[in-house]
Amino acid sequence: MDKKTRLIKQSSLEITYQNIRDILEEARRSAYRSVNFEMVQAYWQISRIIVEEEQKGKERAEYGKALITELSRKLTYDYGKGFNERNLWYMRNLYSIFPKVNALRPELRWTHYYCFDKVKN
Repeated sequence: MDKKTRLIKQSSLEITYQNIRDILEEARRSAYRSVNFEMVQAYWQISRIIVEEEQKGKERAEYGKALITELSRKLTYDYGKGFNERNLWYMRNLYSIFPKVNALRPELRWTHYYCFDKVKN
């Protein structure tokens, strides 16, 4: 095989490799966005449960702090450090800021919603 043929084959290989790499990278980005939005929706559901079912829609149940503390302890044990009390308060406030789940946008990550809470306060 001469040098020119080898270069053409190598170039073809690189183009094919780059095309496959682009597909994989886009699939990973898409999967990440999907998972992130699913978690935002899960946090919204947690928020709704705390506000509507546990606090009966009041700004804060009398036992709200104890509820958050105990939920944090149990959820942290089962799911890890992402469920500390501060994060549960942020989750709880998500429902107050966005009372309708369809107001959540898949383009936004949890950190964006977390920042909305800080702006509100």
